[in-house]
Amino acid sequence: MAKRILVVEDNDLNRKLFCDLLRANGFEVEPVADGREAIAKTHQFMPDLVIMDIQLPEVSGMDLITAIKADDDLKAIPILAVTAYAGKGDEDSIRDAGAEGYLAKPVSIGPFMVAVNKLI
Repeated sequence: MAKRILVVEDNDLNRKLFCDLLRANGFEVEPVADGREAIAKTHQFMPDLVIMDIQLPEVSGMDLITAIKADDDLKAIPILAVTAYAGKGDEDSIRDAGAEGYLAKPVSIGPFMVAVNKLI
């Protein structure tokens, strides 16, 4: 059975790129464009990995990471945080919130797949 990955990304092109790449590598993928739906979708889909954009409208990726890690049913799911706004100390803050992986955008295919495979 294919490993399941939830992709939380508000940018249509990035979401499509991540999903197409993951599907081409044999993963079952569920895309989510709205961070407000991320927790409910995580409960429904029960992924083996969540790939989470940090800069989301309405709700921050940091808050979503914290919420997933605080949920007893979801906290064991690894999170790969992906952000375009990588400033000094951001990686530490994101990992402190509970993300097991971190990538700065723009994301290259090789490092992206290495990070995914390492976490899954």
